[in-house]
Amino acid sequence: MLKGKHVVFIGGDARQLEVIKNCIEGKARVSLIGFDNLQSPFSGAVNRELTENLLKTTDILILPILGTDEEGFVDSIFTTKKLVLTERHIASLPHHVTIFSGIAKSYLKDLSEKYSIRLVELLKRDDVAIYNSIPTVEGALMMAIQNTNITIHGSTCAVLGLGRVGMTLGRTLTALGAQVKMGVHRPDQAARAEEMGLKAFFTKDIHDQVDDVELLFNTVPSLIVTEEVLNRMSHNTVIIDLASKPGGVDFLHAEKRGIKALLAPSLPGIVASKSAGRILAQTIIRLVAEQHEEGSNR
Repeated sequence: MLKGKHVVFIGGDARQLEVIKNCIEGKARVSLIGFDNLQSPFSGAVNRELTENLLKTTDILILPILGTDEEGFVDSIFTTKKLVLTERHIASLPHHVTIFSGIAKSYLKDLSEKYSIRLVELLKRDDVAIYNSIPTVEGALMMAIQNTNITIHGSTCAVLGLGRVGMTLGRTLTALGAQVKMGVHRPDQAARAEEMGLKAFFTKDIHDQVDDVELLFNTVPSLIVTEEVLNRMSHNTVIIDLASKPGGVDFLHAEKRGIKALLAPSLPGIVASKSAGRILAQTIIRLVAEQHEEGSNR
């Protein structure tokens, strides 16, 4: 379904390389913006500058996981050039174009809506988030092993948040022989945690649950491991914060107490970029096919 379509990539990290590869294999016409320092250039893709004329010919625009910031800046590890997606760039896109981004801040959302551009936030899809939880959990376990002098087996762990990552993490820690407490927000989540064989507690009571915790994993993207909570924890506890920046931990107070607290967002792109990129590529190709089928049935 990508054959003949003009797919434009702006910025990104190692995950984008697998998506680019899949688009080339799908016979798409691929343009790369912000990949001029790539050590092994792709055969079948062309490096371009970010211009309105180029974007006018775009069928699919693929942005990095973080999309843009609130000024339109697009991050790329493969260039030293400053990439800014302006309103004029968005306005130049044809109406049939689809923009794919991991997440989108209000800048990108507002401009896409203003110019009636279809915007897909991949990380808000359950299928992508569930698949992504696998490399996230593997990366979290790697960090736990590297930063402790105990085995996960037999340890007392706390996981905060029973979302897609929290559920996979709780199940995996249990399988490794850890004693797992699961911090949840709602009664239905408590029921699910208990059904999974975990000890559930409500996060409002977190300060009463952390005194014996050796490993704490946070997935809640707001301040939850506060100064009060940290004061109840052993200084030997290791905290791994998997939430998006700035995380959910008072890192300054953790440092004062001598508690090792590590912020580790975007682990899929760090520990398993090829697998994470394959997840994104397969989802994009499937969505393009569905869109094509919808158009054919009208």
